[in-house]
Amino acid sequence: MHFRVVIPARYASSRLPGKPLADIGGRPMVLHALERALQAGAESVVVATDDVRVLQAVEAAGHQALMTSPAHQSGTERLVEVAETLGWPDGTLVVNVQGDEPLIDPALIREAARQLVLHDDAVMATLAHPIHDHADFINPNVVKVVADEAGYALYFSRAPIPWPRDAFASQQPMPHEFGALRHIGLYAYRVGFLRTYASLASSPLERYEMLEQLRVLWHGYRISLGVTPIAPAPGVDTQEDLARVRALFGAA
Repeated sequence: MHFRVVIPARYASSRLPGKPLADIGGRPMVLHALERALQAGAESVVVATDDVRVLQAVEAAGHQALMTSPAHQSGTERLVEVAETLGWPDGTLVVNVQGDEPLIDPALIREAARQLVLHDDAVMATLAHPIHDHADFINPNVVKVVADEAGYALYFSRAPIPWPRDAFASQQPMPHEFGALRHIGLYAYRVGFLRTYASLASSPLERYEMLEQLRVLWHGYRISLGVTPIAPAPGVDTQEDLARVRALFGAA
């Protein structure tokens, strides 16, 4: 299986400015994500950034980075520019790996690519992990997804979905058999669809939920969803997250 990885790494962040270059174990965070992508077996890994400081840090470590427009509203839009700049053919398989997930399991990256290979009728593939904790279920920062019988995504939301009406009406805990799924923010695409995505209008659902994958569902395309037993590692959105991840690296 052949695939490439693009890591969008926007410098500005309202909660943690300069996040891609945050030091973890003596190296910028984005380099940890990049090395995990290489461990997954990617043919190439490109960091797509809007800041020359990120570009220089990646290139100084001997890896590839590209400057992309600061006007992009999502990581997917940044992927489109990379594919066009590098002239990748329509059939090229690309996985979008978030630059703020330095602990991501390489097996998850490879599994996202595999899901797309297995489902020719899907334009995208992504992953999910079962939710067993009620606090995670109601946490708006934990994105939920509901799939159909064939394993294609029906909807993504920050709201708790699906809602077990009878159990929660009687204030019972989450039912043992409840199939709630946490979305893992990895996306696999074919370059041909990335070019199509660039022409799609944003949707109201995407803007309400602040979830870019809803644009794809809104326009009637299919997203394959692989359910994995591998729990997602913590990402970094805040200073508190960064401290927790540094501790895991033994650098606190």
